[in-house]
Amino acid sequence: MEYLIFGILCAVIAVLSVKIYLLQKGLREIDGSLEEILSQDTNRQITLSTRDRSARRLAARLNIHLERLRKSRLRYTKGDRELKEAVTNLSHDLRTPLTAISGYLELLEKESLKKEPFSDKDQGQNPLSADARHCLEIIRGRTEHMKLLTEELFRYSLALSVPEEPPRVLSLNRALEECILSFYESFRKKGIIPAISMPAEPVMRTLDPVALSRILQNVLGNAVKYGSGGLEIRLDEDGTILCSNTAPNLDPLLVEQLFDRYYTVENISSPNAGSSTGLGLSIARLLTERLGGEISAVCRQQPSPADSSSQHPTTENRLEITIRFPA
Repeated sequence: MEYLIFGILCAVIAVLSVKIYLLQKGLREIDGSLEEILSQDTNRQITLSTRDRSARRLAARLNIHLERLRKSRLRYTKGDRELKEAVTNLSHDLRTPLTAISGYLELLEKESLKKEPFSDKDQGQNPLSADARHCLEIIRGRTEHMKLLTEELFRYSLALSVPEEPPRVLSLNRALEECILSFYESFRKKGIIPAISMPAEPVMRTLDPVALSRILQNVLGNAVKYGSGGLEIRLDEDGTILCSNTAPNLDPLLVEQLFDRYYTVENISSPNAGSSTGLGLSIARLLTERLGGEISAVCRQQPSPADSSSQHPTTENRLEITIRFPA
């Protein structure tokens, strides 16, 4: 009797061991297949070699949810692509009438400057009144802002929709030097003498050169546009690029919003300012993350050099934008 009970227990243990083994095998297959499907965005489903009912039931339910997820992803991808194409087409279409408006506005401005007196009393006077000329100036300013906004929208949509270029090994030193040289005239006009620091040895990274150039152009362009001097540019050996400049109108609490679309430093001090669209740093972040890098901004307050000897020294805001491209 004891041998019979012992034999039954051994048989039960053997059956349970096989059951557990098959269940674990099925779970391992589900885990591997699920990771592969989600990472590769493939249409295949989870298949199991085991005949365990619980594992196969779980796989069947996961396949149902994966199919729903796949359909939702396709709808999102299609809608996102259509939206990008619509923005690209819209911005492209807007440039044509804006160009015509600018042309006719220029003709009107030239016409207003002609000396066409209507009588001896009007000899030498401009046929347009001061109010009319003021209105022309406002129209010109708004038209130029619309042209800038349309151009930036077009570039932003291209940055979203155009696939990446094949990366190649390049020197961050050389790329940064070329970008700084391209801003020579802008530096000269604003009286900016940048303090530049780079390692002697080249810092090599595998990146898309066109995207990298656009990132550096936008960051330095932001410093030239909003900075009031004290520009510092530094490249470290670990591939970190630091661009620091004074930004008196910058609110330290809102510095992270600089990377939001259409947000500019001018939005703080003058909400109606129309010299920029605020897409530059947004595009820089988009491209930096696409290249596998990181970009961040911080506002630091430090004593103003002009008032350092005063009994009541004032502080100035310095905007520091850091770009990191890990090896």
